[in-house]
Amino acid sequence: MVQFMAVALGGAVGAMMRYGVALAVQRFVDGPAPVATWTVNLLGCLLIGFLVPFLKTGNVSVPVQLFVLTGFLGSLTTFSTFSMESVLLWQSGRVELLLLNVFGSVAAGLLLVWLGMKLHQALWPISG
Repeated sequence: MVQFMAVALGGAVGAMMRYGVALAVQRFVDGPAPVATWTVNLLGCLLIGFLVPFLKTGNVSVPVQLFVLTGFLGSLTTFSTFSMESVLLWQSGRVELLLLNVFGSVAAGLLLVWLGMKLHQALWPISG
């Protein structure tokens, strides 16, 4: 039961943050590109790359891991919205934005996970 509550609470926090970030981005950017979705997904990629090495050390409880990774980051980021926006770009004939969205999201996401991991290593180098 504790694990389900950890996921639920993390999900609530992540969903509220996603909504807040999307509102903030939309105040500054208006157009056909799904910038709000890019922002939350790429932020999530950076955070997961940074946090997984710390959370998976064995020193962090399973409920905390579930709160952060499954709950918070799972609801902050959004694959379904990314997919829907990609289909809508395709249907509207915006092939250049579709390709940028799909390939750019994957490439930038991988890069940010890697950068998050490198940032973690720079701040907490493994002693040995």
